[in-house]
Amino acid sequence: MTSLFDPIKFGDIALANRVIMAPLTRSRAIEGLKPGPMTVEYYRQRASAGLIIAEATQITPMAQGYIGTPGIHSAEQVSAWRDVTNAVHAAGGKIVLQLWHVGRISHSSLLPDGAAPVSSTNRAANAKTFTADGYADVSTPRALRDDELPALIEDYRKAARNAIDAGFDGVEVHAANTYLLEQFLRDSVNDRSGPYGGSIPNRARLLIEVMQAVTKEIGGGRTGIRLSPMTTFNDTALDSDPQALYNYVVEQIAPLGLAYLHVIEGETGGARVPDGAAVSFDYAALRSRFPGALLVNNGFNGSDAQATLTAGLADAVAFGRLFIANPDLVRRLRETKPLNELKQEGMYGGGAEGYIDYPALAA
Repeated sequence: MTSLFDPIKFGDIALANRVIMAPLTRSRAIEGLKPGPMTVEYYRQRASAGLIIAEATQITPMAQGYIGTPGIHSAEQVSAWRDVTNAVHAAGGKIVLQLWHVGRISHSSLLPDGAAPVSSTNRAANAKTFTADGYADVSTPRALRDDELPALIEDYRKAARNAIDAGFDGVEVHAANTYLLEQFLRDSVNDRSGPYGGSIPNRARLLIEVMQAVTKEIGGGRTGIRLSPMTTFNDTALDSDPQALYNYVVEQIAPLGLAYLHVIEGETGGARVPDGAAVSFDYAALRSRFPGALLVNNGFNGSDAQATLTAGLADAVAFGRLFIANPDLVRRLRETKPLNELKQEGMYGGGAEGYIDYPALAA
């Protein structure tokens, strides 16, 4: 029987166990949108995870959507992230970086020269974000022109190279939670015509070209992808045919030899099978189309996760909030020890409290 504590390989990355730390925005970047000393300690404390997927990180200044989130587009950011990866590796861990562009889920005050956010559309989302002045409605976006997309793809390629130069074991392309790449995927958001709008192949084109560029740069065995077929996060409606859309996406990326496919099951931060859901989704259809490791995420506890592996529904499970509150989550799950309670007030921004002050079990 496969156990959460068995080793596994995600492509070229050998993992000591299958308890994965999910990417978690914590909004504690320091000046220059760099990870600081507290972030180094935060990830070092959690290095017993089979793999840490570091927090969503901007690929360019135009990719930022929330105050205090880090980037991977400047030399100073690369150098600061190297302190993180060195600490995790010294503690025996593995770590990849999630590459992020928020698209229309942003505010002009966060962007260079007060620019409008960019997206597949010029329609604003009914969503809010955190700015220097507090909680605010997101700004109305500008629809990217087709001739701007090659430069965007190049931004992803450069960010992947920067991540490797910073010492990461690989990258995860963030194509979930209704940020930019999913804004192109879904017909509920993508209202453009031309080669990147309309049909499923056209709406999936940008994501596939990004994945091709990233894997060409750093290798498929060091590249993962995160999808969220059924989330309505950021008040974004589902695609009209999510099964057909995401089946197609996985079929197209399967030949790239990716390290893993990371799927958020159900509603982000909510139920994996929402009560009264009007649309169902067959996640097994994605698994059957993907030859690499399947990683699943969304509200799992230890017993749920083990049952999922035992049933052959996934190869590993990602934990988010449990890893925030329990730096030694792997040990606690293995030994069935009590878990620390999450401090909601320390989730986003602030100092050490609710970030690096959660206690580990005694030796």
